[in-house]
Amino acid sequence: MDYLPSTHGSAIFTRGETQSLTTVTLGSKLDEQMIDVAMKEGTNKFLLHYNFPGFSTGEVKPNRAPGRREIGHGNLAMRSLKVVLPPENECPYTIRVVSDILESNGSSSMATVCAGTLALMDAGVQLRRPVSGIAMGLITDGKGRFAVLSDILGDEDHLGDMDFKVTGTENGICACQMDLKIQGLPMDIMVQALNQAKAGRMHILGELLKTLPAPRADYKPHAPRIEKLIIAKEFIGAVIGPGGKIIQEMQRETNTTISIEEVNNEGIIEISSSDRAGIEAAKSRIRAITAIPEVGGTYEGKVKNIMDFGAFVEFMPGKDGLLHISEITWDRLESMKGVFNEGDKIKVKLIDIDKKTGKYRLSKKVLDPRPEGAVDAPADRRPPRRQPQS
Repeated sequence: MDYLPSTHGSAIFTRGETQSLTTVTLGSKLDEQMIDVAMKEGTNKFLLHYNFPGFSTGEVKPNRAPGRREIGHGNLAMRSLKVVLPPENECPYTIRVVSDILESNGSSSMATVCAGTLALMDAGVQLRRPVSGIAMGLITDGKGRFAVLSDILGDEDHLGDMDFKVTGTENGICACQMDLKIQGLPMDIMVQALNQAKAGRMHILGELLKTLPAPRADYKPHAPRIEKLIIAKEFIGAVIGPGGKIIQEMQRETNTTISIEEVNNEGIIEISSSDRAGIEAAKSRIRAITAIPEVGGTYEGKVKNIMDFGAFVEFMPGKDGLLHISEITWDRLESMKGVFNEGDKIKVKLIDIDKKTGKYRLSKKVLDPRPEGAVDAPADRRPPRRQPQS
């Protein structure tokens, strides 16, 4: 277990002269496999890649793209492990399992299933149940006599009449695959093969659980963490920003990966990073963008523009309010000269939201003690209306 310390999960499984080194990588939604074929379109969150280099059987050959055999074996292992993965709401990761066969004189696909189970458990993926697999063989003499073989070697596969791979948990079968060289398979042979396979699977499963009885309680410290936020649909654009400016800046400054999609008129945000502080910083900024200002709330604002009649203060991300000259201090100010500089950070209180225009009115002086005898500024000190151009 934990054979490669810098991966999110790893295991090396050896049975006789067959060995698989399997690694697990956990990714975000942006790492999903996109599927676009003639009759199907969508995404895939679980990938299993099976590599069978020439040196694993003592051969010298170039390493090229996987052939039909590799794709078939990888598909069998993928189907075996996919059915025991936890639901998406418990494990939101995109999971990639890679099995590198280092030597082979037996069923390397079943070694991949066993090593894949251990690697996923090592990564902290809470499998419903661990899976093991075994390859069954058959020898017949054409006269009714037969022998069912368990855990066949390469020669027994080549010279025998059947290659029957079975994977499953203690409760049942997950996947199977059969290659026959005879015409048909009598029921009694099939029953015996399944019973022998179950006994073999349970023995192998017991050996696996001696190494790791259950999935690790938590992910590795260097594995990415994923947290979800749900926001109102109308805030999706505000989080993304013009041309993606806001979300890209947020990802860069918090060292996170953020994805957004609309589901059932809601915005589903996934934030992933191996840095917990970065995730919290991104969540804080998103909450600030999507928060609804409340009258009476106090905010840390930033002076954006200074006018003759006051200053415009960004008191929440993307939300500016007017701090009128009469609301800065209890003393009467004749002008804004020297009161603030652009970029100054000040505390303000939201005192009103115009019901017609939605504009925000801010005050700074209400946060200070009211001097004895102080009176509110007259209403005529409000900002002048713009005159229409002729």
